[in-house]
Amino acid sequence: QVQLVESGGGLVPAGGSLRLSCGASGGTFNTYSIGWFRQPPGKERELVVVMGWSGGSTYYADSVKGRFTMSRANAKNTVYLHMNSLKPGDTALYYCAAAGAPPNSIYDPKEYDLWGQGTQVTVSS
Repeated sequence: QVQLVESGGGLVPAGGSLRLSCGASGGTFNTYSIGWFRQPPGKERELVVVMGWSGGSTYYADSVKGRFTMSRANAKNTVYLHMNSLKPGDTALYYCAAAGAPPNSIYDPKEYDLWGQGTQVTVSS
């Protein structure tokens, strides 16, 4: 069974930058779209960004637009989340998630079939 594995989280000062990575291991997955969710402490999981695997459109949440950038490696087996100008409000557990078919709603975590274990991002003031 294929798994997604995130890495790159850590503690960073406000205004700093961090890059998260998400790679697949243990098999293959017919990915339609892949993206990042985050779950701040005590809050619900929310969509950060999602990208069409074919290289189509990419959606960013308003809260991160202009600060975060999602990219895909040339080999197409790894995706990244480049986070700049980090704020304390960005503190959350960040998850990589993939969908094997077009999601009915890109915002709904239940529409994504494959999830990583999460990586913690903590932004200090």
